[in-house]
Amino acid sequence: MKAIRVLAVDDSALMRNMLSAVVNQQPDMEMVGTAPDAFIARELIKQLNPDVLTLDIDMPRMDGLEFLSRLMRLRPMPVIMVSSLTTRGSKATMTALEHGAVDFLPKPEHRGAENIDSWSQLVVDKIRIAARAKLAQHSADARPILAGIPVRQQSIIAIGSSTGGTEALRRVLMTLPVSTPGIVIAQHMPAGFTHSFAQRLDSLCQIAVREAQDGEPVLPGTALIAPGDRHMEVICQDNGYRVRLSDAQPVNRHRPSVDVLFDSVARQASKHASAALLTGMGADGARGLLHLRQTGAFTLAQSEATCVVFGMPREAIALGAAKKVVDLDDISQCLLDSFHKHNLSKTDSRRSGDTPHVG
Repeated sequence: MKAIRVLAVDDSALMRNMLSAVVNQQPDMEMVGTAPDAFIARELIKQLNPDVLTLDIDMPRMDGLEFLSRLMRLRPMPVIMVSSLTTRGSKATMTALEHGAVDFLPKPEHRGAENIDSWSQLVVDKIRIAARAKLAQHSADARPILAGIPVRQQSIIAIGSSTGGTEALRRVLMTLPVSTPGIVIAQHMPAGFTHSFAQRLDSLCQIAVREAQDGEPVLPGTALIAPGDRHMEVICQDNGYRVRLSDAQPVNRHRPSVDVLFDSVARQASKHASAALLTGMGADGARGLLHLRQTGAFTLAQSEATCVVFGMPREAIALGAAKKVVDLDDISQCLLDSFHKHNLSKTDSRRSGDTPHVG
């Protein structure tokens, strides 16, 4: 099997050495070169033709964002951003993902053996995913805002995503009108980044987008994103829905877990819910999507052709969890259409004398 060829770009010699040591310990990858800045990196990319690039944000002469923007125009390739857990770093990372980076990796905050081991495993996992990722077709142009629907208090939308999900969520949420039912989202992301991610989406969308707070109501025209490193569940309270956050053990190696969110929506909302499972590696969310479909919710999975990583949606499709498989740019419309059809079915049942159940 051909080894994954990695090039690390970072102005810190310590970080270059750490990345090299981690990569070269793996039987399926090799560090073919390192660069302290973008200009040296540019020449090494031409010479070495790496499969995956790790890229720092704060560098001399040319920062990582400018280099990434040029790289994705001239020589697109899988890039993993390496960022510090700072406000500036998290905002810059969100911009990098919009520019075409496949994923990002926080720099280790502590030098203890346990922390370094955990960080090292994260490095190699992300490199393997990036090497297989399909580079997304990025477009900053928003499509027309979709038509709204009469919002029912019990209606709710749940979305789960992982690698490639930040860009996918942007494209889904930007087209939704303010009359959209309340949305809850589990995106695999570490602590320190979801707040900036939510702020960025909020500035781009018609609907309000926020990092969720414990006990917050799920309201129409609002999307709540699970905070990094917190599980999020939906509970019924005061004739509506609220979110509950927890520090329970990771599920499917993730916190937040899509399965945790989807299972709670299935229990609380059942047929009043619509759900979408977007791009990402692994199987998190697949069984939760099946649970939702079994309780009467409308469920869909993102198509292979439009996924950066066709892992989670593929597992859901294999389980029979997705009622529809949909291209990314059609997901918003499908979610809204599901409520149109639900409203029509309620009207038909009233005309026939049936009393619809309201959970």
